[in-house]
Amino acid sequence: MMFGSEIVALVLVGLAVILVATGVKMVPQGFQYTVERFGKFTRTLSPGLNLIVPLVDAIGKKQNMMEQVLDIMPQEVISADNAQVTTDAVCFYQVQDPVRASYEVNNLELAMQNLVMTNIRAVLGAMELDEMLSNRDRINAELLIKVDEATDPWGVKVTRIEIRDISPPRDLVDAMARQMKAEREKRAAILEAEGEREAAIKVAEGEKQSAILKAEGQLEAAKREAEARERLAEAEAAATTMVSKAIAEGDMQAINYFVAQKYVEAVKEVASAENSKLVMMPLEAGNLIGAVGGISELLKETGKRSV
Repeated sequence: MMFGSEIVALVLVGLAVILVATGVKMVPQGFQYTVERFGKFTRTLSPGLNLIVPLVDAIGKKQNMMEQVLDIMPQEVISADNAQVTTDAVCFYQVQDPVRASYEVNNLELAMQNLVMTNIRAVLGAMELDEMLSNRDRINAELLIKVDEATDPWGVKVTRIEIRDISPPRDLVDAMARQMKAEREKRAAILEAEGEREAAIKVAEGEKQSAILKAEGQLEAAKREAEARERLAEAEAAATTMVSKAIAEGDMQAINYFVAQKYVEAVKEVASAENSKLVMMPLEAGNLIGAVGGISELLKETGKRSV
């Protein structure tokens, strides 16, 4: 009897330990557990030590509340201009409501992966290839808005979606490289032609300005030369008038002045001729000196009369 009672006591103690162990739950940091009573959700367990009713309550779903990364498998997408590309992405999300994430969707990770893939096909399929390759930020923003709106009923917040790679076929890449090379050569030819045109315009403007300045210089020189000739003519006219008046009055010195002036000019022209190396003139030095003397006398008398 004593031996049987000890066995029963040990069994009861073991059952008590098992019940206590099943009623104590340790929730790690960053997680939340849902509690189900007879299969129905009752409450959630926060990180730390928690107690539940043994044999009545059970742990339902264990939700990770930290931000998680979801890899999107590579898939083929046809663009609006019928170019086929291969693309993949990465999605960052965080569970905000563990209850909705547990009971509003079945297999949250698979559902989000399919949701992101379908939206990638929708967004990229509405773009042409060039637009697709040059607008990564726009694609990421559109995907984030669409996916975050779709996952809101699940209690999930999508924080970022990044397109990792967009890979066109090899032949299409080669064709794009040839097109880019042709465009660059075209731009280089246009820039070179524009440079030559600008240079020609600058040269023509310079020549035009030079011709204008040259013509203005010639005009100014002609004006000054005309003024000089006019003054010289006035001086000669005055001298001729004075000599004529003196001759009319019977002054022989005026005649000597007039003859001496013409005589000196003729000698100057002969002496300054370019084809003359040696000039032989049958004249006497005394005559030239006498003519100069006559000019001097005429000037003196003219000065006396003016006084």
